[in-house]
Amino acid sequence: MHNIHSKPLNIGSVSSAVRKPWYWCRYRAPQIRQFRQTKQGGTGSPPPPFIFSCISPLHSYHQHRTNPEVVVREGEGGLVICADDVVEEEQISHTHIYTRDHHLRPCLTITQAVAQLKQTIQQLNHQPPSLHHLQLSSSSSTTITTTTTTSGVIQYQVLLPPSAIGLDWLCSRPTHLPFYPHFYFSSHHPTNFLTLSSFGHALCIHGACGRHKGYRLLSRYLSSDALTIQAYGFTGLNPYNQSQLLAEESDSFYLFIPQIQLKELDGCSVLAVTLIWDDSFSFSFERAVSSLELCLDQMGHNISSKNIYERERWMSQNCAKENVLQSDTSHLVCVDAVVLDGIDNTRDKCLQKEEHLNCAESYVCISPACSFSFNMFHSLSQDDFSIKECSNMNMVWASLIVEELVRLGINYFCIAPGSRSSPLAINATRHPLTNCISCYDERSLAFHALGYAQGSQRPAVIITSSGTAVSNLHPAVVEASQNFIPTIILTADRPPELLDCGANQAIDQVNHFGKFVRQFSNLCPPTDEIFSRTVLTTIDSSVYLSTNHPMGPTHINCQFREPLHDSPLTWSTQCLTGLEHWLTDGKPYTRYINTPNLSICTNSDSLMEVLEIIKDARKGILIIGRIFSEADMWALSLIAKQLSWPVVADVLSGLRVRRLFLSHSEDLFVDYMDHALLSDTFKDRMKPDVVLQIGGSLTSKRISQFLESCAPIPYILVDSHPYRHDPSHIVTYRIQSSVSQFVAIMFEFEFSKKATKWTCLLKEINSVIEREIGLQIQSDSALTEPYVAHAIAEVVGTGASTALFVGNSMVIRDLNMYAKGSVTSSNDSICATDYLQQGFHGIPVAANRGASGIDGLVSTAIGFSVGSQKRVYCLVGDVSFLHDTNGLSLLNQCARREPITIVVVNNHGGAIFSLLPVAEKTQLDILNKFFYTSHDISLYDLCSAHKVKHILVRTKQELQIALQRCANESTDSIVEVVSSISKNAEFHCLLRESTSEAMNQAMEYFLWTRQFDNQKNHMPVCRILKAEYKVFRMKLSTPPTSAKTNEDKKDLLRDGLLLRVTLDDDTIGFGEIMPIEIHEESFSEAELQVRFLLQLMNGCKIDALLPLLNGSFSHWIWRNFGIPPSSIFPSVRCGLEMAILNALAAHCKSNLSDLLLGINNRLELRKCVSKNEQRIEICALVDCEGSPSEVAHIVSELVQEGYSTVKLKVARRRTPFEDAMVIQKIRETVGYSINIRVDANRRWSYAEAMQFASAVKEYKLQYIEEPIKPEHNIIKFCEDSGLPVALDETLDAITGDFINHLQRYAHPGITAMVIKPSRLGGFENTARIAKWARLHNKMAIVSSAYESSLTLSVYVQFAYFLHMKNENVCKTRNKHIHDGIAHGLGTYKWIKEEIMDQGLKVCVPHIGGKMGASVKDSQNFIENFCWDSGRVLSRFFGNEEIGCYSVKVGANGLSSCFRVKEAGLHTNVKGAVIISGSPGLKQKSNRRIRQAIDKSRANLLMSHGLQNFLKTWYSTKLWSSLREHPHFNRVLQSRTQHDDIETLAKVLHDSSVGKQRSLWDNLKDCKKPLLLVAGEKDTKFVNISHQIRTEIMNHSNDGYDMEHVCEVFIVPNCGHAVHLENPLPLIHAIRSFLSKVD
Repeated sequence: MHNIHSKPLNIGSVSSAVRKPWYWCRYRAPQIRQFRQTKQGGTGSPPPPFIFSCISPLHSYHQHRTNPEVVVREGEGGLVICADDVVEEEQISHTHIYTRDHHLRPCLTITQAVAQLKQTIQQLNHQPPSLHHLQLSSSSSTTITTTTTTSGVIQYQVLLPPSAIGLDWLCSRPTHLPFYPHFYFSSHHPTNFLTLSSFGHALCIHGACGRHKGYRLLSRYLSSDALTIQAYGFTGLNPYNQSQLLAEESDSFYLFIPQIQLKELDGCSVLAVTLIWDDSFSFSFERAVSSLELCLDQMGHNISSKNIYERERWMSQNCAKENVLQSDTSHLVCVDAVVLDGIDNTRDKCLQKEEHLNCAESYVCISPACSFSFNMFHSLSQDDFSIKECSNMNMVWASLIVEELVRLGINYFCIAPGSRSSPLAINATRHPLTNCISCYDERSLAFHALGYAQGSQRPAVIITSSGTAVSNLHPAVVEASQNFIPTIILTADRPPELLDCGANQAIDQVNHFGKFVRQFSNLCPPTDEIFSRTVLTTIDSSVYLSTNHPMGPTHINCQFREPLHDSPLTWSTQCLTGLEHWLTDGKPYTRYINTPNLSICTNSDSLMEVLEIIKDARKGILIIGRIFSEADMWALSLIAKQLSWPVVADVLSGLRVRRLFLSHSEDLFVDYMDHALLSDTFKDRMKPDVVLQIGGSLTSKRISQFLESCAPIPYILVDSHPYRHDPSHIVTYRIQSSVSQFVAIMFEFEFSKKATKWTCLLKEINSVIEREIGLQIQSDSALTEPYVAHAIAEVVGTGASTALFVGNSMVIRDLNMYAKGSVTSSNDSICATDYLQQGFHGIPVAANRGASGIDGLVSTAIGFSVGSQKRVYCLVGDVSFLHDTNGLSLLNQCARREPITIVVVNNHGGAIFSLLPVAEKTQLDILNKFFYTSHDISLYDLCSAHKVKHILVRTKQELQIALQRCANESTDSIVEVVSSISKNAEFHCLLRESTSEAMNQAMEYFLWTRQFDNQKNHMPVCRILKAEYKVFRMKLSTPPTSAKTNEDKKDLLRDGLLLRVTLDDDTIGFGEIMPIEIHEESFSEAELQVRFLLQLMNGCKIDALLPLLNGSFSHWIWRNFGIPPSSIFPSVRCGLEMAILNALAAHCKSNLSDLLLGINNRLELRKCVSKNEQRIEICALVDCEGSPSEVAHIVSELVQEGYSTVKLKVARRRTPFEDAMVIQKIRETVGYSINIRVDANRRWSYAEAMQFASAVKEYKLQYIEEPIKPEHNIIKFCEDSGLPVALDETLDAITGDFINHLQRYAHPGITAMVIKPSRLGGFENTARIAKWARLHNKMAIVSSAYESSLTLSVYVQFAYFLHMKNENVCKTRNKHIHDGIAHGLGTYKWIKEEIMDQGLKVCVPHIGGKMGASVKDSQNFIENFCWDSGRVLSRFFGNEEIGCYSVKVGANGLSSCFRVKEAGLHTNVKGAVIISGSPGLKQKSNRRIRQAIDKSRANLLMSHGLQNFLKTWYSTKLWSSLREHPHFNRVLQSRTQHDDIETLAKVLHDSSVGKQRSLWDNLKDCKKPLLLVAGEKDTKFVNISHQIRTEIMNHSNDGYDMEHVCEVFIVPNCGHAVHLENPLPLIHAIRSFLSKVD
């Protein structure tokens, strides 16, 4: 629920301002919390950049107002309403608006945006909005009239880069601008927006009659369909009434909707204009347009970037100093339609303390006579610069240097201690606008300045003394030069007479940094014989060269004679000649003016050639290198969408890790190109024909080598500097341009935007690698360094206003290769909807990659934190950290910044050398000493010495907890991650091997594909022609071992479903679905799911990647069926996957194991394996009934048959000791030549299990399966008993992400995973668990659950596939290969009557062999399987016809027709199922408001058509979850098929909830069973459903079973459209409910 956000204001006195034609008023307040607008469900609705809203005319208004002449105030600006003079505000507030969305094109500058807005307003003025109104006659007939709108609200929005700064905009406003209010607000901890700056009001409502009256009037202009239209202002204050200004009037209020506003968000900005007119208040459309055009004209020509000096001068002139009165009744508020709805429902409880604003700065100018400000005043003097008061010439020149730097916008000074630099240091610290910091280590100080420049995009100033202090700057100067970082270096020096004569601390500082600086200037010792303007032009030139391309450091050497302090010496003011104007105007002495040098017009031939190459590319690829500014990142995201090329983003581009706002918004990025290039097939077949690289050099050596191998092709490099950064010498077109300039040129050129097979293939490959890397990283239970990169990207991506600094060596490579590309934002504020046009934005990333050294990284990161003003996460290695521990001293000095978290990967040395060839041929002791530089330094002690918080982590969980704590705390932290060089090298090798194998297999599958689906952007192999199923019944000879022991021994019947899938080439695949009742899957419910899925399967395209079993099946189900894969019963999904995989194998003329292995793996793994040896062992299953001797005899017979492994069921006798006696007897009978497994099925308590363990410890059990029920004690049992343990039911119970759940079972005591595909949800989930088991050296045992030979045959091939994969891994890693693992397929002996005459052949292949089944025999059974076998029941279902019913209802002038479709047996329903339903609105006033809203929506539908209506309708919060659905566009398209818009509008109008009476009072009489259904994410209707049930339960006094009468079912993973988003749980719930009712 949204709340009004408030905070007491501190109101300053009203006084006459000096030299100003109006009065100024200033207030100062304590901490004011930020605007916080909570989103309801999902990611929220996208912000409509264009919102058109109209209000129905109020013909009766003028008859009821008491003082018309004061309601609307004349003057510039929008509509002003005095609420005190409005009588019938209820009638007014109940006439609502409707909305229409229209997104204007994003712009690169405010000037472009204003021009676009002007053009749009002009077009609107020439074509005023008109409405079609529905009018109902007494006979209920409908007529339609067309009128020009008399009232309305229009808002246009334009997305801008984050360089559009609201404070600059405020400071650029003309002093004569007649539009009020001027409003500026910035927040300390933003969740909604960083700053908001606005001018003028489209609407102003004020008064002293109580804020609720003002809110009701305001509700007329705010719509829930347009939540981006918001009002701001004050409660407890009405500035229009001067007499009440200083009084504490809690009922006063002042609210306004801005006319023009600029909102800064985290990653972009939004410029919006709002137009409101209302003829009922005598404020016409023409007048509103004229006012807006005038405001745009004046604002459009007065926008410029302001540096810190210009901002401070503006604020010191416009913000008063007095702070007299504090008021506890005044609140700063932000209101939208949801807030107003909450106010109406909660009355006076609308203000909640936890929602107060957190104000950093604010400024409000209500009128020429009244303004308010908080924290905006600074102590900049308005007097002439007091240069003449300097005591000596040293101080004169030093003060001129500092003042000119500040006027140029450079106010961050890094000062090293020293005597010779005293004049500079003293004047820098004295200046009111400088921010100074010091450090005893010049090297750290210099790198800190580099970090500040990277974060703020403006240079810092470094001041040092003479001598080696200057030399200590050299590493940072080299980095600044190579990395194009602007930096101003001021070094103090001895005068000439003290040089080359042995004077102390005197070295040659002339051109000390050589070619690494852009300019060197050597100032002579200060003297009044030289005009002082020489100093100013030197500074201006130096700053210009430093801050213009190619940017870099500049060096000014300042010679000073003594005295070096304020000792007075006579000097002549004649040296100041020519500075008279400079001393008074507050501007730099020399202002350099740049003109754009790149455009189509001025560079037509060369640019057009490049653009034509880009346009004609068939396999283009966009490479994004190092990018420094967020504005460039934002511009690149736009051009990436325009090109629709695959995008490979370097980690330093800021787009390698992206904050995601829509799950389907970005699908262009190939984040794992580095790993794709491990495949030779990929490198040979996936070469681009055009490369467009924007930005600096790349981190990945492998990508650079690949691009070199592609030459000669057109290679276009765009960068801001002219240098030849082309080590491979392959660039064919070199464009020197800023990113924004080049993107602007690209915007002028039209490119065809369509998906290509090239793009699709790269995206699919990226998905394969992403899933494989994610599985490997998550599967490893240890805290690995790639996992650290993964976790850092996650925490940076989910946070708000975060940035990343990454060190060199190993950590930047890990981040580049393994970081998660897109991270869903955790910001659920309403203003996150402003991002939805873009869908994602980048996250700033900085590093010292100019010279790529490991020195100064900590200091640079801290400077980056100060400059960026973001919460920075720094990732460095331990050697890099130790190299710059002096930088920790800077943490306690930097107060004006967000906290920084430094994550140190401590592997006790330089791990990168372990991955280089030198590690293979060098002795370990030499490596440790001279390459790894191994150490045992305590980072904790270092942090303690610097009083910095230290957190030590050794596990994944500890790292997650530490990062979360750091994100929530406001202190700096050092997080030390303990790692190992050898284990890190081993894990990197594992990742390379696994991704290379996955890539090769994926490329093999892609070679099948000869077509491309432009609609769905994926690579299909074939299409499902039809899907059908039959019911079969199978007889068992004895009850299953899982059955109750007292069950009759008669033949048992098992019902199942045979699924047949026919592909478009007539190949067929069979699958079997055998639900198990004990697994909570009834046959009837499983059949119901199958019947539903059959309707979705027909015509589906099968993807090439399905056989990878790496998440591709889940993705395919979600994309094609539109249902969460987890909602399908495990047995149903298993049968579905079985049928499709068998069909694909037949399509490829292969068997299942070959299909899953792939050609390359199959050939490689089978070099030493003949066809006859392709078989698996089978474990015998013994029910263990009878005496120990009887059981031992049965086992003896099985051993004679050839079984090498036997599993016995235990925990069925009276005591565990009796089970132990059976084991003892078996060992006595058959000896120790066979493996014995036991399965307790969780029937023992912990004590009983320990009794059994102690009794059988000497009998060498292979493992005991599920000994105890509380699985959390399973690890304890392993450790206490010493027995190996296997998991079965524990795996069955896992829901969601298998891998994360399995981490708790990585204990070596757990040696096996018993995996049942029919219980785990198919082969994909089973393969993932088996892979996890393989990585943890555990056995993966495929087990059946009393299925037929069809399933057993498939299991044989699947088990063989797992065996071959395991054998390959063990060979490559030199691990022990488990001797033939016997799989749990022994349930075939329970089958008395198969569905085929001959079942699967299980035998001993030769004398001395072991009982098992061959791949060949299993394939023969599958190929010869007969669909029309006489043992299969006759019930058959294929393309089922769906019944359709029409029900007409007519009453009280309302006529409705309901069309109902069903797929199922006819049922006599005796209750009601209510899905996302409500008994109506309780309050009469709410019903009138809702009626007006729906009438407005009906008018919108008639006026602007169905498509525009649907766009607005589905943009609201109610449908936020549906918008994430893969079939949303399909749903939207189906809604546009209505051909009778008039009837649709009439239904919308007539069936409005506002026209229906409330049924809440009738709930007490409800006796019929009700099932209330709501989506989990639909919080509104979840609450309504519980309220309905509570209301019914409270009146249950007639002896009814109310628990049965009224049930609430919350459908998981869906929102309001339950039936579309997650239908299977809904079907299950309805069926269960109907069964209860019957």
